[in-house]
Amino acid sequence: MKKGLTIAALLTVATVGLARAQQQTAKSKTDPYAELRRVPEKARDRANPLSDDPEAPIAGEKLFERHCMECHGRGALGTRKGPSLRATEVQEATPGTLFWLMTNGVVRHRMPVWSKLPEPQRWQIVSYLKSLGPASGARAEAQASNSSALLR
Repeated sequence: MKKGLTIAALLTVATVGLARAQQQTAKSKTDPYAELRRVPEKARDRANPLSDDPEAPIAGEKLFERHCMECHGRGALGTRKGPSLRATEVQEATPGTLFWLMTNGVVRHRMPVWSKLPEPQRWQIVSYLKSLGPASGARAEAQASNSSALLR
């Protein structure tokens, strides 16, 4: 009798654990910002070496237009291809987080790896994104909604 209860308890625990894992996987597929929470701590804590350079956001805007705008849209407001980078989640992310994601890409969401782009240029793009601040109002909500609908 005890052996049967032990097996039943183990099966219940395993089933609950599997269900939770499936929920997390489903959530990460519909949440375009889930990857921000997966960046290693050491990378998150990395400071932008160009944070005091007033030219960095200007150069970063030009690089963004060349490499990122096709997916993330003009002003980084997002498109059907890529989420808004003006969302609160992105704007509150550390520069190191954004740099890490740009460097490593998000293959599951079709974001390419940008590690071949020179490091200073990646930091310039980070500077540009951080200079934008969050989008406000209905436009931001529509872009976030559009981005998550695409990933479902």
